Amino acid sequence: MVPEDVTPDTLLGAIKYFADVETAIGFVAALRWPDGVICPRCDATGVCYRLSTRPLWKCRACKKQFSVKVGSIFEDSPIGLDKWLPAMWMLVNCKNGVSSYEIARDLGVTQKTAWFMLHRLRLAVQTKSFEKIGGSVEIDETYIGGKARNMHKGKRARVIHGTGGMGKVAVMGLLERHGRDGHSTIRTEIVSNTKRQALQSNVRAHVEVGAAIYTDALRSYRGLDAEYVHGVIDHAEAYVDGHIHTNGCENFWSLLKRALKGTYVSVEPFHLFRYLDEQSYRFNNRKASDGYRFLQAMASVFDKRLTFAALTGKHLPETC
Repeated sequence: MVPEDVTPDTLLGAIKYFADVETAIGFVAALRWPDGVICPRCDATGVCYRLSTRPLWKCRACKKQFSVKVGSIFEDSPIGLDKWLPAMWMLVNCKNGVSSYEIARDLGVTQKTAWFMLHRLRLAVQTKSFEKIGGSVEIDETYIGGKARNMHKGKRARVIHGTGGMGKVAVMGLLERHGRDGHSTIRTEIVSNTKRQALQSNVRAHVEVGAAIYTDALRSYRGLDAEYVHGVIDHAEAYVDGHIHTNGCENFWSLLKRALKGTYVSVEPFHLFRYLDEQSYRFNNRKASDGYRFLQAMASVFDKRLTFAALTGKHLPETC
């Protein structure tokens, strides 16, 4: 593992430190193989050596050559690690996110390349867990989508005369107060709607039975008191009633929407979950130093892969 004291703690420091490609390769190699290089082709240990002429290793067991990028989000990318690593630093440490246009300008790549890079980095910081949360849990939902004035006239009329969620994506947040590290952490799920079945099934999937849950007065949450200690806050009357509130979730929604509206401007529903992963990572690691937040993200780039076809949905079968 790379010591935290050699990890850059500022953007300028990251750009300078990783400007040398060999330094960047060494940094990633130390993260990936702290106890010696392991061949990503055959998993052999202790038999890999570095080539003197190229930034590659060779395995004596399977005779294959490989770079430190193989088996990571960087695989098959022509972009050097001297650009990938500052891009990761910016993504996890810029409070409102960073746009592909800014990455393109700062790192000297095309906007399309920067867009693909950022989505690969979002995959790295995705932290899905099958372990349920407990203790005190705030649960809330919000809608993400464009403003009515930006819609086609017919769609705009349906939104204005219908519910506020028409034409938008419903997102559910489950925030565990005072988690393992002593501060609140959140999970997000895109849901098909905000009806009882959709919301309550997610509560049961993520929250331990018997935990204290706090929601607003939405009717979809009714009946959960049979399995949980359910505190309800009616926002028509108050926003806080002692420890019963959803202010932690509301704070997260505010940060999320600020990033979506101010930095990313237009997000396709198909990609929304990736932006939720990004914002959740920053929120859940907000107490960490910039250097440590970057280091933790870099430790998660391995054994993950995102192709352009998968990103754009071109791998999906066509439907009639």
